[in-house]
Amino acid sequence: MTDEIQKEVDKGLKLPLMEEFYTIQGEGFHKGTAAYFIRVGGCDVGCHWCDVKESWNPALHPPTDISAIADNAAKHSKTIVVTGGEPLTWDMGPLTKLLKEHGLSTHIETSGAYKLTGSWDWICLSPKKIKLPQNEIYPRANELKVIVYNRDDLRFAEEQAAQVSHDCILYLQPEWSKRDRVMPMIVDYVMSNPKWKVSLQTHKYLNIP
Repeated sequence: MTDEIQKEVDKGLKLPLMEEFYTIQGEGFHKGTAAYFIRVGGCDVGCHWCDVKESWNPALHPPTDISAIADNAAKHSKTIVVTGGEPLTWDMGPLTKLLKEHGLSTHIETSGAYKLTGSWDWICLSPKKIKLPQNEIYPRANELKVIVYNRDDLRFAEEQAAQVSHDCILYLQPEWSKRDRVMPMIVDYVMSNPKWKVSLQTHKYLNIP
């Protein structure tokens, strides 16, 4: 990557684009909604159960002009979901400005591990133990989605829920590879603690992206 391109990436004018696709949102509050996904490369959080590890190394994904990304998004949907990787690795301000100029609704899925940038209509915070969210994102989160891999994740979920706003919607989602083992535990927990809801990766059951 040339120094000039690196400067544009650092400013958020280009982003390491892994993929972009139009599909049905599979998780959380907006499940079942048609949405255009922008998956940005780059993540050092390093969840061992991550199902898109190929997104971690940004050097594998071409620095792409955000005007092209925004133009493509506007052709497909009014709801745009920016995900990763960890999208807040990069400055999201310039991209969301263009998406807003197209009249689009901007959603982000993030661990919150980096400074919150960009203008967002919906923030899905999915915190990870190994790299905790920045304090500034907790009151801004619209939904909190905690991935449950083992029983200790329920303790972590409560710890995180104590930091978000009262209006934030709380979700427990089974880690896909452990779903058969942890789902009964999640169901019991939600029935005993009804402030929580169950989130499923419905797109995997539907066999869509």
